[in-house]
Amino acid sequence: MKRLAILFLGLTATAGRARADGPDSQVLTIAEALRLARANHPQLHAARAQTEASTARVAEAKSPLLPQVNGNLSYARSTSNYVPQPGALPKNISTSTQTSTATSTSTSTSTSTSTSTSTSTSSSSSSSSSSSSWSTVPSYSARITASELIYDFGQTTGKWNAAKATLRSQEENERSFGVLVVFNLRSAYFTAAAARALRQVAEETLRNQEAHLRQIQGFVEAGTRPEIDLAQARTDRANAKVQLINAQVAYDTDKALLNQAMGIERGTDYDVADPPAESVPGEDDSTEAILPVALGARPDLLSLARQIEAQELTLRSIKGGYAPSLGVSTSFSDGGADLGNLAWNWSATLGLSWQIFGGGITDAQMREARANAAILQAQYDLQRQQVRADVEQARLGVRATKAAIEATHEAATNARVRLTLAEGRYQAGVGSIIELGDAQVALTAAAAQEVQAVFNLATARARLWQALGQP
Repeated sequence: MKRLAILFLGLTATAGRARADGPDSQVLTIAEALRLARANHPQLHAARAQTEASTARVAEAKSPLLPQVNGNLSYARSTSNYVPQPGALPKNISTSTQTSTATSTSTSTSTSTSTSTSTSTSSSSSSSSSSSSWSTVPSYSARITASELIYDFGQTTGKWNAAKATLRSQEENERSFGVLVVFNLRSAYFTAAAARALRQVAEETLRNQEAHLRQIQGFVEAGTRPEIDLAQARTDRANAKVQLINAQVAYDTDKALLNQAMGIERGTDYDVADPPAESVPGEDDSTEAILPVALGARPDLLSLARQIEAQELTLRSIKGGYAPSLGVSTSFSDGGADLGNLAWNWSATLGLSWQIFGGGITDAQMREARANAAILQAQYDLQRQQVRADVEQARLGVRATKAAIEATHEAATNARVRLTLAEGRYQAGVGSIIELGDAQVALTAAAAQEVQAVFNLATARARLWQALGQP
């Protein structure tokens, strides 16, 4: 492993030396890239906002448990015309009757009183029917009411606890987005770093081809090599230039994708630094050994567990609907038609509310909640299986890339030896230009394969970090 780390750092260090050493170059480290992604990525902003919304919903669910105080202040003007209702006596019937009776007592019998009363009633009715007016009178009213829920058999507390469990689920969702953003950032960074190293391979190839061209040109001028060798050397150098151009374009493209992974908008006039060769603890262990780490840390799995808890609490809250609710309230009011002569009143109420029959809605809500809990449990079991598959695949990916590094390192070493021998044979006049070109092509391919294998290992380790639920 130590030799792999040295190889990794050596390849990435040489890959960007041409530009990173420049006086105006900007070098982006993976630590800085991670910081920018955590601070700027839109997915994380949305996840944080969703968590804030869940926090507010917890406060909303708790509010019915706290005292409720309402105030009302009103001023009104209205007409006071009497509107007779069927079966109701006119409002001035008593006054008229008393007046007529008092007058008739000294001069007549009770029969006269009855007659007077009838006449007065008729007169009053006639007066009432003709006394409608557009005149208005004022009315002032002020009222303060306070109420408190005493007990409702867990309906409100169940909703509050369910909201808190949902908040914990959303917090795990936010962490899940964080793990995903970090994985995408690392993958994009390693891809850009690999492109940087491949550009260095192309630069090294171009330098070798230019050295071969100068050497062959001397041989041709001396007459020891045919003219066709010079044409072939020039062709090889041109092809090397094309490879370097393509490598530079690929590097700039990967940096543009890295900007997107960081959630920022900027140019590609910078270099990526050498990423550290960090191993994952337990990467060489069996799946059974590291699976508990993933099961205890994967935010997507923990989020489902919190959702199941929230659904169970919701079920308890709905079940409380079969029982009554007990509450107390009090109010104080002050009102009247004259601000200088208002009348106040105070009242207190202890109330018991019980929905005896609601059309079966509570039963239906209970069935729905149980079904939702069963759905979430099935999703949890499925996700648990997915976690195991993710850990297994990531662990095997790390093992495979480690083995590939060993093989590509051996291939690159042999390709360098082959090129050295081919150059010696060509200088000695026993080798051909084709043999020399083939050796150079083989070295270029082997070096590129070696670079790719090194960064494939870094990406595989990033995938294992993600499978274990680690940011």
